[in-house]
Amino acid sequence: MGDFQHYYLELSPDPVRFDAVSQLTNVFFDDAKQQVFAVRSGGATGIVVKSATPGDGPNISFCMEDRGTIRSIKFSSDNLVLAVQRNETAVEFVPFNASHQPQVQDMMVHQGKSTIYGFVWVQERQVALISNSGVEIFAVNLEKRTLKSVKSLNITVNWFSFCPTSNFALLSANLGTILTPVMLKPSTITKLPRLELPAGQGCSGRDVTLAQLYGTNAIMLLKPLQNRQFEVVIYLLNGPGLAPKKSHILRLGQNGRFAMNIVDDVIVVHHQATATSMLFDVALGGSETEAGTGAVVHQPIIPARAIKPFALAVPSISLDGKTMNCDLYSQHWVLFQPNIVIDAKLGCLWYVLLKLSSLCALITDRLRLVEFLLQRSDGKPALLTVLKEMMSTNYSGTMLPVIESVFNKLNSLYKGVLDSELQSQMALMTMTSSKSQQQKPGLIPRVLIDQTDMYTAVFSTITDSEQLGKILLLYLHSLAKHGITANHELSKQIVIDLVKNKQFDTLQQLLKYSALNESKPLACFLLSLSNSHPSISQMALDMLARLNANEIILEVLLEKGQVIEALRIAKQMPGADSLPARKYLEAASKTQDALVFHSVYAFFQAKNIRLRGSPDFLKHEQCGEYVQYYQTLISTQCL
Repeated sequence: MGDFQHYYLELSPDPVRFDAVSQLTNVFFDDAKQQVFAVRSGGATGIVVKSATPGDGPNISFCMEDRGTIRSIKFSSDNLVLAVQRNETAVEFVPFNASHQPQVQDMMVHQGKSTIYGFVWVQERQVALISNSGVEIFAVNLEKRTLKSVKSLNITVNWFSFCPTSNFALLSANLGTILTPVMLKPSTITKLPRLELPAGQGCSGRDVTLAQLYGTNAIMLLKPLQNRQFEVVIYLLNGPGLAPKKSHILRLGQNGRFAMNIVDDVIVVHHQATATSMLFDVALGGSETEAGTGAVVHQPIIPARAIKPFALAVPSISLDGKTMNCDLYSQHWVLFQPNIVIDAKLGCLWYVLLKLSSLCALITDRLRLVEFLLQRSDGKPALLTVLKEMMSTNYSGTMLPVIESVFNKLNSLYKGVLDSELQSQMALMTMTSSKSQQQKPGLIPRVLIDQTDMYTAVFSTITDSEQLGKILLLYLHSLAKHGITANHELSKQIVIDLVKNKQFDTLQQLLKYSALNESKPLACFLLSLSNSHPSISQMALDMLARLNANEIILEVLLEKGQVIEALRIAKQMPGADSLPARKYLEAASKTQDALVFHSVYAFFQAKNIRLRGSPDFLKHEQCGEYVQYYQTLISTQCL
């Protein structure tokens, strides 16, 4: 497939459909509850509410008296109170019954003197009103039909922006040069240190996007440069009491109208003039840092591209399946966080989605691609596919340095998880009643590729690759570098490959330095390959000796006819006086070596004399046939 056919962004396949904006219909969107309100005016106001979240209950339809043009409309979290703003100074609160119908007779109205810019629900029965004089939280009491102020913050405001993901608002003052973040929680308003922009560089509300990036609240400001191009400056709110820190700069290299979405922590900047979108990931290293602030400067991950075209099914009486191509980057598009696009004129709501498979084909720097996929919540399948492609026969040995860097990146995360698990286990073992001494669990990475993943999804699928031996050794070296012990399946795979390619010296070196996961099963597996080379059997025995697996060593030596060597080891083990004579005499007789049999027979006769004062075997030892065999050897003068 040619590159021109790759799209790295697409719209969700099944958009939420609603009545489009018209002379009679207005559309509102509550980004906190992700509800679309289609408000049709006339003799009475007909309202249809649809949720953009799948499985979030049925649509809600109701009528209300037309009391004037609606400016803003939002349900409480349980859909039992509807807040409606019709003018600058008042907000109505209408209770709803269990059948989702309004109880207009029980309506409550907040009438103030300040200009109300908007409101957000902070709890089922608490709402924050943001006005030009500050923020005030009201408790809505349905039983008493009262509104009670429970918390307020007096501060000059000329516009505000709100992030529903983490309930923080940004209040603007002094022509947008003073920006004050506040956290809004039930009965609580927390004012954070403000962000002060240079005089003459104030921003407007449309230039601001609030979001969470990798779990940290972020203020993203669209800012023009002297060359008329634009950049996005990102300030992170790193903690209570800390002023917003200028942390990242996104270079857009264009001018015109921009809008932003956040898709799985990737910042998507849409550019209307070129009808393309750019991707930025602040977790990846930047091209430079800004002098003075240390902010990391980022270029787009890959060149800008358009969103994949979208064909919308058109209702038809004949059911002929007609579709129409949607106008992407339309002037009617309105974006909401994190990844919502609404075309009010078309009556559609979509989610913007990343196409990771296309990104894998487009990002040519494989190490950077791996770093990118490690940060995506659903990046594991795509990453395993990339690893498999990197290590297949399609790639030459020139990829090995890159593969080594990739292994180190994967195993650094892997080691962190193993250490975290170990700390958690130790904390559980030593847990005390003091909460301060309890260990916090470590952060789990979004994508973890462990040895089992590498073995089952990568190494076992590329057994025909000429590079497999080198790749396995690189991975083993990376594990050792990070203090991770190779597991059995991986060790077994390495043994198979080295034996297959007759690299016995390399295998001996790995075993000598215990680079493989030494275990009884692996030693036995080595023994099963002993026909491949004389040295393999000794490697297996040496491993068993290091594991103190003397019982298995004895069985192996007896099986191989090395009965004298087996006896030598057995004599040094606990319980040497109770060795089963028949077992050793049987193994000695199978060698068909009279001297070996005589030596074993003499050993057990001497043991009998020492223990019982007689060279004879006891009846239950069942050695009669070997006594006869010994006498036959004597009589035929074989000894």
